[in-house]
Amino acid sequence: MKVLAISSSPRREGNSDILCEQFLKGAKEAGHETKKINLSNKKIAPCSACGVCQKDHKCIRTDDMEEILESLVTADVIVLATPVYFYSMCAQMKLMIDRSYSRFTEIKNKKFYFIVTSADPEHKATEETIAGLRGFLRCLPEAEESGIIYGCATWDKGDVYKHPALEKAYEAGKSIQ
Repeated sequence: MKVLAISSSPRREGNSDILCEQFLKGAKEAGHETKKINLSNKKIAPCSACGVCQKDHKCIRTDDMEEILESLVTADVIVLATPVYFYSMCAQMKLMIDRSYSRFTEIKNKKFYFIVTSADPEHKATEETIAGLRGFLRCLPEAEESGIIYGCATWDKGDVYKHPALEKAYEAGKSIQ
């Protein structure tokens, strides 16, 4: 299977990004093809709501989103990883989700995993973030939520190395079928 991780953290090697690496490590060891896209390295303009993409499924903007969309369409399993910012997903993830509009009907029959990290130790702190990610999946044909890895109480860079989520991310990747 093709496993794609979308890491949206603007912080290099941040906690959610580390969990992506662990997930992909497990998936690779299980024999799957893996790829990670760091949204912080990509140039993505916001959707202008021009409607042109409704005709030919091609956005008029020229940026890195075309490559990201192709990866989303061709993957079998997609990991969406985000730190929780003000009880929601970070801007980079929301921007990528909004710009998937031109081809969202082609992102079909995918298994999705969510990775969320937050400074707040309570899972409740991630509810709005998870709701936003689930809202995206509701728009995708036959999308399946396959699991959530919570990295709560991970404020400082590297806190996740001492967190049970590290092993959970690895095991989730390794258990993909």
